[in-house]
Amino acid sequence: MRFSTKSRSLTGIAAAVVVLSVGAAGCGDIVEEAKSGVKKAARTRSVFSLDTGDCYNPSSGKTEGEEVSVEIVPCDEAHEGQVVGGFKIEGETAYPGDDGAAAIAEKRCPAESLTYVSDTWAVPEGVSLFYYYPTAASWATGDRSVSCTYAKESGTFSGSLKNESLNADQLAYLKGANNLYEILWANQPEDSDVEKDFDGYKKQAGEVATALDAHITSLKAIDQPETAKLRGELEKAAEAWADAAAAKDTDSFYVAYDVAFTGIDPNKTVAARTELKLATTVPADDAEVWAG
Repeated sequence: MRFSTKSRSLTGIAAAVVVLSVGAAGCGDIVEEAKSGVKKAARTRSVFSLDTGDCYNPSSGKTEGEEVSVEIVPCDEAHEGQVVGGFKIEGETAYPGDDGAAAIAEKRCPAESLTYVSDTWAVPEGVSLFYYYPTAASWATGDRSVSCTYAKESGTFSGSLKNESLNADQLAYLKGANNLYEILWANQPEDSDVEKDFDGYKKQAGEVATALDAHITSLKAIDQPETAKLRGELEKAAEAWADAAAAKDTDSFYVAYDVAFTGIDPNKTVAARTELKLATTVPADDAEVWAG
């Protein structure tokens, strides 16, 4: 999703006011339509002024493409998206291009969103992470903002995605688990062939092993049987990731990696999540990865 630099048109407001004056002459249906139009216009906000927590409907009706404005709605009403984080692009003297700006947003938004949505498993089915980022034209006017949002490409959802009232055990689990999978995907080698990027795969394995060690340490503070059982399984996985990172050849790497990757299958965390009263439905994307 991209920003557009065009100013928000007042056509919607003007049209609503005109229709309202016509309806005042006695057409009830037109009056109601006009009221609806005025209400929507009053809720319209520029994409440059979105705040974390805002629930919205794109004015264009599309979740992807250039967007000028959105309709801000109460989160208990049906909506297509919610802003869950944001940041400003720094360190770039020139516009990085659409692909470059999108890459920056794609890299940072998953981590930014976790501050607001700690348990991504609780996100409704069909709702995915999107982002608004600057276009070349808006960059020229000083726009550096990226808004990270969860949105539904088809249909709507209701309610805020913010995870509230999480206890210490839940927060400890989620912090370690979120970091683990974020590290896994953030360090994904570009080449699917291990032989062509052996060092890249070993680097990923080392980063995941370190993240797993931190996750395991945090789980030790949770005195729950299923969580303790999961910790034991993750300790085995951590050893396998460390072996993969230290592999001298690709054959040794493959042997260790098979155990390592299987060891962090999200399906194996469901019992602990149930015990901790967290969401227990594995996200479709993750389920597909480990099913394959």
